[in-house]
Amino acid sequence: MRPLLLLLLLLLATAHGLVNLSYQPHLTRANLGGRVTGSTFVLEQPRCVFDEYNTSEIWLVVATSAGKSNFSDSAEPEMPEWSFQRFPANTSAYLTLGTMQYHYRCLEPNGELTVLRVGSETSCAHDASVPNCNGPLPGPGPYWVKFLARNGSEPIATTQWSEPITLKTAAQQTPSSPGMGGGRSGAMIAIAAILSVLLAVLLAAFLTMLCSSEACGVGSFSPDSVSIQRYNTHHVYDQPAARL
Repeated sequence: MRPLLLLLLLLLATAHGLVNLSYQPHLTRANLGGRVTGSTFVLEQPRCVFDEYNTSEIWLVVATSAGKSNFSDSAEPEMPEWSFQRFPANTSAYLTLGTMQYHYRCLEPNGELTVLRVGSETSCAHDASVPNCNGPLPGPGPYWVKFLARNGSEPIATTQWSEPITLKTAAQQTPSSPGMGGGRSGAMIAIAAILSVLLAVLLAAFLTMLCSSEACGVGSFSPDSVSIQRYNTHHVYDQPAARL
């Protein structure tokens, strides 16, 4: 029964002229802060993948494990049953980030960063009039994604599904700045504390050295020293009389 179902799906795809491409979407390999967060992840753009389909629109399909199995490539982007606002409670997949093929043309290797952040739009997350909203993902997943090329109302090419993508949980989130791990920030705090203690010890030693050389004046005050100062003053007033 299962081989027969797969054969029927293959015949249906062939009848629609749907081409299965070998490209598999994947997370960016660039060293970016927030590559995977609690509600977003960053994909590499499918550059050079759809060069033969220069009049088509390219859509990203985001799915749960159920959507990976039952998503229909003939789904219309504006259909409410495949909208972001229904995901994942009432639909297992949605289409988003639709754009024309020329945005994914081949580029010279000049170091340009070509990525897609999935889940970055918050303003349309609850707006049913924007079914293709690129809204924040509602949980850790896992999720699967693929790219679908459409020409008008017809699907013409699709990539493979990605490997499962799991987002960070609240326990994995850190208050450190993007790109800085919790271990690294903890080490920096420990180093700063050690340096503060060393500085305090050096300052105390320096003050002790000053006081031991009577620079602080501690222990040099006595009644005898006061009487000597008064005697010197009396002697100064007697000097003119001595000269006379």
